Amino acid sequence: MSKKLRILAAADIHGDIEIAKHLAEKARKGKVDLVVLAGDINGFIEGDGKILEPFIKEKQKIAFVPGNWESRKEKLALKTFAKNISNYYISYGDVGIIGTDWKADLEYADLQMLKLNFKKMKPRKKILVSHWHASGTLAEFSGFKGDKLLRRAVEELEPDVLISAHIHEAEGIEDKIGKTRIIQVGRHGTILEI
Repeated sequence: MSKKLRILAAADIHGDIEIAKHLAEKARKGKVDLVVLAGDINGFIEGDGKILEPFIKEKQKIAFVPGNWESRKEKLALKTFAKNISNYYISYGDVGIIGTDWKADLEYADLQMLKLNFKKMKPRKKILVSHWHASGTLAEFSGFKGDKLLRRAVEELEPDVLISAHIHEAEGIEDKIGKTRIIQVGRHGTILEI
């Protein structure tokens, strides 16, 4: 039996260095193998990637998908320190992780690219990361409708886990679409073992 992957999944840091320090410490204490940030890493002022310094100081591996607060320039700056997994996948042992870029609604071409890359993943366990939430999930309690194509992707691809964020008040909510476990993450961070 292979070792399980320990992930700290978080989002919506919004440029707050104290939250980043807290999350890096939580990851260190939790002995995580990977930090996954599901968007809105930067805040109200354009960032330069330095928000990731607490994780780098702890020598933590970082993967991210951009959120609605990340500009093109910020995505490039973050990419200097972390792996952008939007429409790309990374593998850690038996676990593959792929992300989708933030949009209020995925477009059909995004769905096709996601499906193509998802099928290339060899690992047995698969995680999909999105800043936005899927339609028909409990995160819609907020009044913000989820993405229909993201839901379709989850239904068709059947990842083991969907990590999503964006709705701050939904942090900690867990849901299911078929066999897929959906985990809403936020600034407190959630440690998962896959």
